[in-house]
Amino acid sequence: MTRKKFRYGERWFPSSERSLQEYLINQSSLQISRNDLLRMIRGGEDTYLELKVKLSNPEKISQEIVAIANTVGGFIIFGVTDKLRIEGVDYPEEVISEIVRICREEIIPPIIPIIDTVSFDNGRRIVVLEIQGKHRPYRTREGRVFLRIGTQKREATREELSDLIQESSPMNYENLPVPGATKDDIDDALLWSFARAFEDISETSLSYNTEEFLKRDLLLATGSGEDFTPTVAAILLFGKNDRVSQLLPRSTVTVTRYSGNSPSSPVVEEKVLEGNLTTLFESAIRFIKKYCDLMKEKPKLRIQPSPIPARQNYSENVIREAITNALIHRDLALREAKTRICIFDDSIEIINSRRHTGFVPFVSKAICYGITQRINPQIAAIFTSPAYEIELGSRDFPSMLREAQMFSGKKPEFSIINDEFHLKIHGI
Repeated sequence: MTRKKFRYGERWFPSSERSLQEYLINQSSLQISRNDLLRMIRGGEDTYLELKVKLSNPEKISQEIVAIANTVGGFIIFGVTDKLRIEGVDYPEEVISEIVRICREEIIPPIIPIIDTVSFDNGRRIVVLEIQGKHRPYRTREGRVFLRIGTQKREATREELSDLIQESSPMNYENLPVPGATKDDIDDALLWSFARAFEDISETSLSYNTEEFLKRDLLLATGSGEDFTPTVAAILLFGKNDRVSQLLPRSTVTVTRYSGNSPSSPVVEEKVLEGNLTTLFESAIRFIKKYCDLMKEKPKLRIQPSPIPARQNYSENVIREAITNALIHRDLALREAKTRICIFDDSIEIINSRRHTGFVPFVSKAICYGITQRINPQIAAIFTSPAYEIELGSRDFPSMLREAQMFSGKKPEFSIINDEFHLKIHGI
C-alpha cells in the first residue's frame, strides 16, 4: 500500500464497529489504513462524513469544510461516489494542493488540513481530508457560516450563529477569580478614590470595607472571609503595581523604539511595562513622548529644511484612544499573544491580543462603523469612567480613525493576523 503522510505520529483506529462520532470524541489524530477506510465508506455519509467523487467546485468544497468544522469535525473523502463506489482520483497531488489552498485562502479562520492518500491494489487512489473545528465559528471568504445536519449542509440561523460566537469568545475571562490573590493585593488608594466619585449618588455611605465593596458593589470578587478572591478585572483595575504582573503575567505591555520603519530595524530601546491599568497607560504615554511629540492640534508646515530628521508628531487624542483600546480590549484568554507598542521613524504600531473568531461581518468592516464586541465589559466600563481619572482621547474608534487621518493625511491601517489586532498610526 502506498500512502502519502502529511504529519507525524500514529493513531490507533478501532477494530470493532462504532459510530464515527464516538470515535472522534475519544481520539485526537488520524492515519487511516485501507480496511479502516473501507469500513468508514460502507457506513455511508452522515453528519461526520462527506463523500466526493472529485474536487470540481472549490466554492462548494469550502462550504462543506466550513459546515463540518462548525459542527463537530469529520472527514471528506475524494474519489468515492454517493453510491459508495470507489472511483479514485486521477491526480491526487493536484487535489491535495487545491485542498490546502482552499483551507488557507477560502476559509476564515484558516484550517490546517490533515490529509492522507490511500492506494488500492487496482491502482485507484483516494484522498482523505480530516477536519478539526478547533476555532469555531468558521466562515467562507464571503462571510457565510454553514452547519452540517445529517448528510446536508445549511447556513446557520441567527440563534445558531450567536451560540457559536458565544462559545468561541472568552467573554467571562475578566470575571474569573485570580488564584492566590487576596484583598491585600488591592491598592486601596486607587479603589477608594474611584468609589468617592459616586458617594453623592450612592444609596449608602462608603464603608471602606474592601471585601464588601469589591464583591457587592463592583462585582469584582468572589467568596468571603478566607475564601475571598478578587477577579481578573479587579487586579487589573485596582491591583498593587508590584503584584499585578506576579498574579497576571500576561498583563505586561512591551514598548519598543526602532531605528527605522520596520520590526527588522535596530532596536533603540525596549521596555516591559508592569502594573495596574492606570500605571500601564501612563507609562506607555511617557515612553511614546520620549521619542515622539503628542500634540492637541496639527502642527504648521515647516518651511526651512533640516539636516536632522524631525521627531514625528501625532495627535495626542488619537494615541490616548489607541492605548485605551489596547488595554481594555485585550483577549486575556490568549497565552502567546502579548500587547506590544512599536515606535518606528514614521509610525506607531499597536499590537494587541484579539482572536478573530466571533467577528461577523469581518472586524475590518464592522469596526469602522463603531460596531464592537467588548470581551471585557467591566474593565471597559470602569477604565473609561471619569471616576477612574484617566485622560482619554477620541470618543470611539471611528472618531479616532477620522482624527488620525485628518492629522497626518494618511489613513490608519488595521488588521487581525494570527490572533493579534494590528493598528498602525502614521506620524507627520
